[in-house]
Amino acid sequence: MDWHDWHRVYDDPDSVLALRLRTVRARIAEVLDVAPPGEIKAVSVCAGQGHDLLGVLADHPRRADVRARLVERDPRNTAAARAAAEGLGLGGQVEVVTGDAALVRNYADVVPAALVLLCGVLGNVADEGMEDAVDRVSRLCAPGGTLVWTRNRKAPDRVPRVCAWLEARGFTRERLSTPDVRQAVAAHRRTGPAVPPPPPDAPMFRFVGYDVLAEREERAG
Repeated sequence: MDWHDWHRVYDDPDSVLALRLRTVRARIAEVLDVAPPGEIKAVSVCAGQGHDLLGVLADHPRRADVRARLVERDPRNTAAARAAAEGLGLGGQVEVVTGDAALVRNYADVVPAALVLLCGVLGNVADEGMEDAVDRVSRLCAPGGTLVWTRNRKAPDRVPRVCAWLEARGFTRERLSTPDVRQAVAAHRRTGPAVPPPPPDAPMFRFVGYDVLAEREERAG
C-alpha cells in the first residue's frame, strides 16, 4: 500500500473516507469547543498528512491554544503535513515527526494529552492485537481528555467491541456514528482516573495494513 497516494481518495468529496474525515473534524472541533482555558495538548497517531487536525485548526477560535504532535512513518506524508502547518501559520505549535507511530517514545514528552487521534489505525491491526492496541493508545489520554477513533463496520463488526474495551477502561462514550455508516467515527472521554503510559520503547500496536489483512481473510475463508 502506498500511503501517500492513498490520500487522493479525499479528492472525491462523496467518498466514504471523505465523509469520515468530515465527521472526525466535527468531533475534533467539539473537543476544542469545550476545552478549559489554557494549553490544549493533542497527539495524532499515524497522522498521515494531518488533514483531520489541521483542517480544524485552520480557523478554530482555540487554534492558538493547541500544541500538537503528529507522528507518521511516510516522509512524503510528513513533508505534506509540515508544509500545511507552516502555511496555516501553525509551524511553531504543530510538530510533525517522521517515525514509528506505534512507539510510545515518540509521544513521551507530550502526553497525557487532552485530545488523542486514532484514525485509520484499528482497521489495519489484526484482531488478536486490537485490544492491546486500544489499551495502550488510550493511556496517552489525560483524565478528562478525549480519544477520537475510527473503525470500518466490515463484518464481523468490531466497533461494539472497541467501545466495550474503552468503557471498561474508564472512558465514557460521547459520540458514535450510527451502524449504517460504513466508516464509524467515535469519541470517548476519559472519566476515570489517570493511568501510567506504556514503557517508552513498547510498541502500542503492530500496523499490518488492511490490504494484507484482507488477503489473509480471503485465504482463510
